[in-house]
Amino acid sequence: MKSFLSLSRAMALGLLRDRAAVFFMLVFPLMFLAMFGALFSSDSTPRAKVVQVGDVEVFDGMTDGRRAGLRDVLEIEKTDGSADARREALAEVRKGDVDAAVFQRGGKAVELRYSAADSSRAGNVRALVNSVVQQANQEASGRPPAYRLAPRQVEDESVKPIQFLTPGLLSWAVAMGGVFGSAFNLVSWRKKRILRRLWLSPVSAGSVVGARVGVNLALAFAQTGVFVGLATLPVYGLQLTGYWWLCLPLVACGTLAFMSIGLLIGSWAKTEEAANGLAQLIVLPMAFLSGSFFPLDIAPDWVRAVSGFLPLTHLAEAMQSVLSRGESWGAALPVMGGLLLFAAVVTLIASRLFRWDDA
Repeated sequence: MKSFLSLSRAMALGLLRDRAAVFFMLVFPLMFLAMFGALFSSDSTPRAKVVQVGDVEVFDGMTDGRRAGLRDVLEIEKTDGSADARREALAEVRKGDVDAAVFQRGGKAVELRYSAADSSRAGNVRALVNSVVQQANQEASGRPPAYRLAPRQVEDESVKPIQFLTPGLLSWAVAMGGVFGSAFNLVSWRKKRILRRLWLSPVSAGSVVGARVGVNLALAFAQTGVFVGLATLPVYGLQLTGYWWLCLPLVACGTLAFMSIGLLIGSWAKTEEAANGLAQLIVLPMAFLSGSFFPLDIAPDWVRAVSGFLPLTHLAEAMQSVLSRGESWGAALPVMGGLLLFAAVVTLIASRLFRWDDA
């Protein structure tokens, strides 16, 4: 026990003194959470700005209640109907200063001019103006539509993007810490002949492995606490479910799984540069292919097929289930078992490549 505690202390101090390791394992993933959380903190419909050139019956005939209901999503600026005003409005649309120009030359045709340069803004303004025209048609005919669309999301209306960002980014942070921490540590200790000294010393291999695992688990739990603490701040608004604490055993199993990848890299690589390159080559593509950053709903079939074989995919999905969806052991246990099996297989392979010294 004394040797285990001494090794744990030495490894923890070595990690904390390595500022680059602390940055990339803890601060770097937190930067992504803060950035994405701020970018997607509002999921409301963006407000469209439209220039009304001259008289347009569907706009001019809107009731005050209807106009007030559209105020949050549609801003209408009315100008005179002269040719100069029309040219100026079209020029503003081309430059992107406004989303669209609307005018009525004669008869009942409402003409909408928008730019195709931004398909998202174009689709939004077309839908809004179309809703105004359809409402006017209904009021003119006096007949209500035969069918009515009632869209509603499956989650509670309070669900925000942070509910999906936190589990994925936390899983990625755990993967970063597990892979980079164990790979760099193993290569560095081998180059400095620390592993050789430990091999020749009376310290058991179990104490060395246990200390390394303990330090990585402590780092992973610290990451989890900081991530969840930051995401639950009012500015981000993460709403934890009743089984959120199941993320802790998931983090532990994920740490062991990704540590095994780091051990495999560290057993094969001879230099820190080689270990860094291999770790980047594995972790970064896995992060994007697993959907940790963005959902894979619209990804090609082959991407989703590859994603199914990645441990980070299953860790992120299970973390989302227990943190955001209110699921319990049924979602966590199969993933925990799979991660532990993955860790055992990869560790066995790494043990065949492991060497105490470069000589």
